[in-house]
Amino acid sequence: MPGTSVLSDIRIADMTTVIFGPYCTQTLADMGADVVKVEPASGDDFRNVGKSANNKHMGPCHMTINRGKRSVVWDMKSDEGQEAIRRLIERSDVFIHNIRPDAVARLGLTFEEVKAIKPDIVYVHCLGFGSEGPYAGRPAYDDLIQGLSAATSLLPKVDGNPRPRFIPTAFADKVSGLHAVYATLAALRQRDRTGEAVHVEVPMFECITHFLLEEHFYEAAFDPPVGPFCYQRQVDPCRQPLQTANGYMVIAPYVDQRWVKLFEVMGAPEELKDERIADRRGRFFNMDYMMERVQHYFVNHATEHWLKLLAEADIPAARANDFADLQDDPHLKAVNFFQHREHPTEGGYWETQPPVQFVGEPQRDITPAPAIGEHTDDVLAELGLKRD
Repeated sequence: MPGTSVLSDIRIADMTTVIFGPYCTQTLADMGADVVKVEPASGDDFRNVGKSANNKHMGPCHMTINRGKRSVVWDMKSDEGQEAIRRLIERSDVFIHNIRPDAVARLGLTFEEVKAIKPDIVYVHCLGFGSEGPYAGRPAYDDLIQGLSAATSLLPKVDGNPRPRFIPTAFADKVSGLHAVYATLAALRQRDRTGEAVHVEVPMFECITHFLLEEHFYEAAFDPPVGPFCYQRQVDPCRQPLQTANGYMVIAPYVDQRWVKLFEVMGAPEELKDERIADRRGRFFNMDYMMERVQHYFVNHATEHWLKLLAEADIPAARANDFADLQDDPHLKAVNFFQHREHPTEGGYWETQPPVQFVGEPQRDITPAPAIGEHTDDVLAELGLKRD
């Protein structure tokens, strides 16, 4: 599995769990950071999501989000565990965790306490909510943040079913994790400029609300509002994949001339004589009718037929894949996006390569996801300690 070494001089003491923090630290590990994942004896709960191939606590979601890390098991309530984490912090550039403020205070790992151990530490706290608001300290999960941020209101706006629903991926965790990545890198830059510790809060609620309102504040962003919330193209019910004779595909002819050309490609230029879509304005305001007519023709031919014709006409289009189709996608195959690996205990498995490539930088192997406490003795030895 190819990674880069651009962060090979950075060590991260990682006490995050589940998805939010681990997605951040895996991204940093992919770039070469030495991530030491500190776990309880039972391991990160996310280890048990999905059926394991061979061993308990080695589920598929752990395999896909904790590669490239080293795992240690320390009892944070014991003197030995406290000494180990102190020494690890002393030798680390970043301390990152998603422990609630009251619990982190009991562990003696608040920013001020960690700064006393390592005066130039980058301290990254993955939170549910910013510490200055009334929700501070509350537990937060992807579901809760999707609800609070209005993400659950998006699908009803598209299909007319009024029941709020989740977007079916842990997008709040993962998007917040990417916010944590850039925040960590920016904090390291600041640390290097000043030589001083940097305290970073990455609150999920604020991250996701910010993410959604980039386009969905829309015309309500003005005061007074000049129109509604929601970028209308994104919640347009007719903007959906088209059925073909053998599957589904998506088209994006978002310039009016391309809509005209599309009807020519379909062999139906006469459709544009209908007064509802005869001019630019009509096509803009009657998109539902226009898409209905497009669907009428698309269902008569296979996806491959339409992809060929649309490519020749320079009209953007793509196949609507299911997950099982992705490993046969010709582009993903050409860039070796899926790589088959052998885990030392779990056997064969598939892994996706890091999506960002550092062109010209030498590649290195990324280690597979670790067993619980696999590196405890090694890390303790590096810290001048040994297992009690």
